[in-house]
Amino acid sequence: MLSTPVARTERVPPPVRGPAAKRRSRWPAWALAGGWAAQVLLRLWLFRYHTGPVANPDETGYLVAARWLAGGHGADFTGSTFYQGGYALLLVPAYWVTSDPVVVYRLVVAIGSVAAATAFPLAYLVLRRLALGRPEAVALAFVAGLSPALLLFSGLALADAVLPTLVLGWLLATHDLARTGSLRSAVLAGVPAGFAAAVHLRGAVILAVYVVTVAALLVIRRSDGGGRRLAPRAGLVAWGAGGLVAAAGAALNGRLASAVYPGGARDLSHLLVSRLTTLDGQAWALSGAAGQLWYLIAGTWGLAGLGLAAAAFHLLRRGGPSARRVLAGTLLAATLGVAYASSAALPDEHRVGNYAYGRYLACVAVVWTLVGLAVLARAVRAAALRRTVPGPRAVRAVAVYAGAAAALMAVSGAVAAWYAGDRLRRYAFIAFDFPEVSFLSRTWDSLDMARASAAALGLLACLVLAAGLSALSAGGRGRGRWLWRVAPLVVVLAAVNVAFAAGLAPRAAPPAGPDWLPAPPPPGRVAVDSRVRWNVRVPLTYRVWWTRLESYDGARQEPPAGACTAVVPPDAGAPPRGWTATGLGGARQGWTSWSRPGCPRGVRPGGSASGARPWAP
Repeated sequence: MLSTPVARTERVPPPVRGPAAKRRSRWPAWALAGGWAAQVLLRLWLFRYHTGPVANPDETGYLVAARWLAGGHGADFTGSTFYQGGYALLLVPAYWVTSDPVVVYRLVVAIGSVAAATAFPLAYLVLRRLALGRPEAVALAFVAGLSPALLLFSGLALADAVLPTLVLGWLLATHDLARTGSLRSAVLAGVPAGFAAAVHLRGAVILAVYVVTVAALLVIRRSDGGGRRLAPRAGLVAWGAGGLVAAAGAALNGRLASAVYPGGARDLSHLLVSRLTTLDGQAWALSGAAGQLWYLIAGTWGLAGLGLAAAAFHLLRRGGPSARRVLAGTLLAATLGVAYASSAALPDEHRVGNYAYGRYLACVAVVWTLVGLAVLARAVRAAALRRTVPGPRAVRAVAVYAGAAAALMAVSGAVAAWYAGDRLRRYAFIAFDFPEVSFLSRTWDSLDMARASAAALGLLACLVLAAGLSALSAGGRGRGRWLWRVAPLVVVLAAVNVAFAAGLAPRAAPPAGPDWLPAPPPPGRVAVDSRVRWNVRVPLTYRVWWTRLESYDGARQEPPAGACTAVVPPDAGAPPRGWTATGLGGARQGWTSWSRPGCPRGVRPGGSASGARPWAP
């Protein structure tokens, strides 16, 4: 019949879709839009009292960089860690609206909330690429959007507020590049990879992995799709897009460094070389990477371990869609590369976070959470399609992945703990470094790896059992409604994530009035004695927006001529002639101030407390 002329030339009209079918096809878009808005509003509510940086010097470094990029005053951060301009560039619009640091910070929180909430629709697309249905993908992506890695930093002026979303977009485009080889996907994959390199040093690892991935696609034939390779033109476009954006970011960072770090930023290259070329350095780097992997698995309630095991298995076995294998290999390489490189370049700061840390791998935590959820949800979906309980093969696969996740967490944690030894007890414990682990262990002043690991394994067991319950419900109902397929899994994960978010929620508004930091009045010049502690000087750099802070050595010099306010140590003694002690500050605050009579006094911008809570109950 198909060989007849009529069959070759006659066009079959598309089926007529009624209003009900059209509404069904549009519902995911409405669900994604509504879910995105809910995610934004949740973050704005959680961080509604944040009015200033609390994670210093990191936040102040990015905020001052953004202020300089917007045409405002910079600072002199010579000898400090270099905070790159890619993320700061996203904050520039806040300075177009106002110069008031309190209002600017509120706008930065809004920018971070929008960026983190955008991970929800991207997570939906990732789950769709992993062969989940639309209803399951919407529900699981929404609860994954409440993960700690997407909540913690969205209310702070840190690159970690945008990196998870950036990585999600990059991985999606890289998957499409491997699947279709289109020029559009080449550009969409190259741009975020190049921009990531301008945002943080972790982005340099992502860009390097991307370059190697494109090279592999150009050389290796696909196991499906007729054995095709990536077209050279698409490969050149993919490399070119990433290279151009990375070059532009490097030029931006060069100008920023010359303006804000005139004497040079902190140079850790010699330390990195030592770590890479000595046995002691390799032991530090590898054990630190193991500690980061342990934190990644524990901080995602075990789901990242499930995803790591599934990705490794999918990468090593023959067959299956090539694009998914490329995605698995790219994600594994980026994860291991970031863990190793960040640990190798990290100096010994005599803090517990040197040996087990979660922030550097937070950019991939949500992706691994999604992969772990996909493993569980696909077992449920298979049961629904077979209209029976999950078969031995599906049960065995989930059990093997869960066992591998538990083993990987135990081994990586044991390696990190063995290398650190008693330094986990002797070194400084900073609660900000361990929000998820402290939530698991319910210990807020020390690191209890065994208790946190046990709690994470317990939560993983609950998630696996919830998936099993979902599979039984799906098998008993045939295809059934989607709610019966993933409802138990969604409920368990949502309950854990909401419990964690509840610990971030402020219990009351901060007290009104000035906080413990100096609040010099504009528009006069402000000088800071170099003997004042860094935790006073650094945030003051952001708070004083109308002029550039001037530094002087109070042990040998008087405040600069023409300055109107001098911030000095509390034991600086009587002010020199022409200056008056304000009586503000004190020994507890670590500062006091002098003022010069006759200087102009304008309206002082808000100097209220930051309103941020430490990661503790």
